[in-house]
Formats: sequence, C-alpha cells, structure tokens
Amino acid sequence: MEIEVLVVPGCPNQKLVEEQLRQALEGAGLSVTAFTTRVISDQGEAERSGFTGSPTILIDGRDPFAEPGSSPSVACRIYRTAGGLAGAPAVDQIQQALRAAPDTNGGVLAPSPSATRRHSSVAVWATQKSSEAE
Repeated sequence: MEIEVLVVPGCPNQKLVEEQLRQALEGAGLSVTAFTTRVISDQGEAERSGFTGSPTILIDGRDPFAEPGSSPSVACRIYRTAGGLAGAPAVDQIQQALRAAPDTNGGVLAPSPSATRRHSSVAVWATQKSSEAE
C-alpha cells in the first residue's frame, strides 16, 4: 500500500493530518506502513496530481475523500467529521479508507464497524488579497 499526504506550502493542518494518519495506521494494524508527504506549490502540479485541497491523503494514488466534481486547485480543504468541520479527516475516517483499500497482497483489509458512515470534504479556496501579494 502506497500512502502519500499532499499539502500546500505552510499548510496549517499538515502536522494534524500526519498524526491522524499515524494513529489510523496503528489502529488498522498497519503501523509498519510508511507514508510520504509532498508539497504542491502550483496549479499545474495540482492538476497533474488531482489535488483538490490541502491536506489530501492518497492511498495507492486514490483520494478516498474526493468529492465528485471537485476541481484540482491549490487550496485549503475542510473535512466533515462526526465532530463537525475539521482540517483533516478523523482517525476513524482514515481507518475506514485504509480498510477499504486493497492491500499490497491483492486482498482487502477487513471493514470497521463504522464503515457504513459516509464522510466528505469541502475544498476552500486559499487566496490572498491582491494587496497582500504586492
């Protein structure tokens, strides 16, 4: 299983998503599974990566929290969790995504009891006022 975290430069939720991912991997019995973090710095790279907001978790190149119709963008991303809106998916949401992904041996990890819940994310544009950019 290949896992990658995609973020924009200076993403305020990078540490949160990395910690949530570590906890989810441990909880799913995958504590030896490593992940990488990659910074997406421009729109072209966002389009090539299918990046729809920061942070994004890719599992084997697929975004398990993707929203239909979302466009690639260099933006912040907000996730809907059981506790409300958050800057990263909750640990149980990530575990659910890990369990739903085929493992490296071609099987599928067993689903968790919470696998019937559907969570989604919302991309929020990360923009600067033109006066701030000048």
